[in-house]
Amino acid sequence: MEKNHKHRESTSSTTGPLEQDVLGVLWEKEEATGREVYSDLKRSRSIALTTVLTVLERLANKGFVTKAKGESVFIYRPAFTKDGFAREVSHGVLKNIFGISASGACASFVDALADVDPQELERLSSLIEKKKKEILRDKRR
Repeated sequence: MEKNHKHRESTSSTTGPLEQDVLGVLWEKEEATGREVYSDLKRSRSIALTTVLTVLERLANKGFVTKAKGESVFIYRPAFTKDGFAREVSHGVLKNIFGISASGACASFVDALADVDPQELERLSSLIEKKKKEILRDKRR
């Protein structure tokens, strides 16, 4: 079930492998009961239903999934799209890092980005310029 592992790199600092797999099932299905998530996951790993239910509760407590009472079971939904989740996690991680050293964090981020995808540096540069213009425009008001 490789599709459940796609998002691991960008979310691994806040979620563990099992949490990421559970989120992967929910992103694929859009909503599911704990038993449905369990049924999907047990195809690729040895796992207990109670473990899946515990992970779903943990994800709900972290705000990564929503939980609604169905007729006789809870229905779980991802609280974010995959991209939205990556942004949320990245934002939280960066806030923690910037609390230590903003310039050091930025330099490390740029170095890592250059190693992964040098073309992303150009997109990042464009985003920075756009944000600078927004800030200037807001200051003039």
